[in-house]
Amino acid sequence: MVNIRKGLLQFIFSGSYMKRWNDKLRPLEFIEADKQAHKMIVAWLLCRLNGGGTPAQNLTLELEVIERAMFDYFFRLVITDIKPPVYYRIKADPNDYAKLSAWVLAELEPWLRPFDSGATGFWKRLEEFVQSPDKTDLAAQILDAAHNYASSWEFGILKGMNSFDPEVPEIEKSFQDKLARRRNLTGMDKLLERDNGDSAASALGGFARLCGQLRFQKRWSQTPRIPETSVMGHMFMVACYSYFFSLAVDACPARQVNNFFCALFHDLPELLTRDIISPVKKSVDTLGGLIRNYENEELERRVFKPLRAEGHNTLADRLGYYLGLEVGSEFHECAMVNGKPTRVSFEDLQTAYNDNAFDAKDGKLIKICDNLAAFIEAYTAMRNGISSDHLHQAIWRIRSENAKLSIGDVHVGALLADFD
Repeated sequence: MVNIRKGLLQFIFSGSYMKRWNDKLRPLEFIEADKQAHKMIVAWLLCRLNGGGTPAQNLTLELEVIERAMFDYFFRLVITDIKPPVYYRIKADPNDYAKLSAWVLAELEPWLRPFDSGATGFWKRLEEFVQSPDKTDLAAQILDAAHNYASSWEFGILKGMNSFDPEVPEIEKSFQDKLARRRNLTGMDKLLERDNGDSAASALGGFARLCGQLRFQKRWSQTPRIPETSVMGHMFMVACYSYFFSLAVDACPARQVNNFFCALFHDLPELLTRDIISPVKKSVDTLGGLIRNYENEELERRVFKPLRAEGHNTLADRLGYYLGLEVGSEFHECAMVNGKPTRVSFEDLQTAYNDNAFDAKDGKLIKICDNLAAFIEAYTAMRNGISSDHLHQAIWRIRSENAKLSIGDVHVGALLADFD
């Protein structure tokens, strides 16, 4: 049995502090957790468009992309104080890089070693990635393309404010060259296509840019917090938590992948309705249903219809599966039974449907991770000296609602009790 520990959740959350482009004039703060979420949304699009193999091969590709992205994120969290020019000089010397990688692994071991499951387990794969990060396979190409897309998207926002900076043309040229190298991937041309005034940009590129706007949308908008978190960053936290909870309950690889991406997209409708806190949604009996109906209408108009019009029916269908459109909620367990999304119980997932063939997805597990991410946002703000009724109420509510809750062998109430 693998226990989820307080330290792991806080370590993953620490990317919400990590600022990007902090040597440039910025119209808003760019945060590492937000960038990682945007990167993984683009990586998901590219995985679905470039898989092309058997279902088993495509599943392996998505799992590799998820794991390597998290490995890279963890690596960045540890070496956050090492500036890129210094890091690249270290990496150029095999002996120096070996020392750096050994130090990084030593820092990560207390949190991540428990998830190892033998010679080919999680920790072994993490060690191999940290020691030999320069891969050229399809998963590496997709992650490189997604990384540069998300970073270039940020640069496009701050470029105009830094016209006086002599580094700007060089940075712009670097992004253009890096993205051009990945135009061999199906979908990259469409992702990079812009509205030129004559015709609308592609639906694929429009979707990626639309998702990027979730960086602008702050959670707990009426409550001061340190750090502030965006809807985008929150989605990435929930995705990472869902992946580790999936490992803890021995979910099959299909559930691991589906849970990560379902969590990554679970707040996508808030791009259309803004972040409405739970007490407000529950304050009027019919309000939750009205919001849900409006979200579904706007999703169809602004996301699904454009994607289908461009021929991306499988992308639209998959996104709908993650959002639980056919079973009523993204927080309902479901599996593909006789080719149709079917609502099942968590106990069914753990037994009859815990097999890649059923393409199953958790609900309760993802909702728990959503609550944990909200709890840590509130808890961290209070530990940083911010106190408000909203934060106290959120912490009390989440602790109360989850005090006796377990998921598999993970006792959520005991986990929350670790936060003094």
